[in-house]
Amino acid sequence: MLSHVTRVLAVAGGILLGTQGCAAVGLTALGSGAGVAGGTGTSYTLDSVAYRTFSTPVDDMRRATLSALKRMAITVQTDDATAEGRHLVALAADRTIDIELERLTSRLTRMRVNARRGWFFRDRATAGEIVAQTERSVAQVSAISRAGK
Repeated sequence: MLSHVTRVLAVAGGILLGTQGCAAVGLTALGSGAGVAGGTGTSYTLDSVAYRTFSTPVDDMRRATLSALKRMAITVQTDDATAEGRHLVALAADRTIDIELERLTSRLTRMRVNARRGWFFRDRATAGEIVAQTERSVAQVSAISRAGK
């Protein structure tokens, strides 16, 4: 009888361990779908990297991103030009934030934000907020750029 109880507990434990991530996957899919339906246009990968494409040139996106990071008191560590556009690294508390601005066309830029805490943990909320705040800054920067031309 003891071996039967042990087997039942082992099977139940295996099922619990095997399905522990299913709720997180479902909530991630539901959350990104709700974001798109809500009009935010921000997409997330399963590992919490935020993506958004803007109809804004990469140089204007860089200025808008720097403005948003400054407004949130996030310290920019590096701001480098790449073959595809720009790569920024910033720090907020114990998080390292990687931001890629990829030039798709002369007027279309894809933003990718990955907020990491340590090697394994990703911070989806911070990544999403950086995209949202950058979106706020894009309108201001674009208006300034158009006025200067």
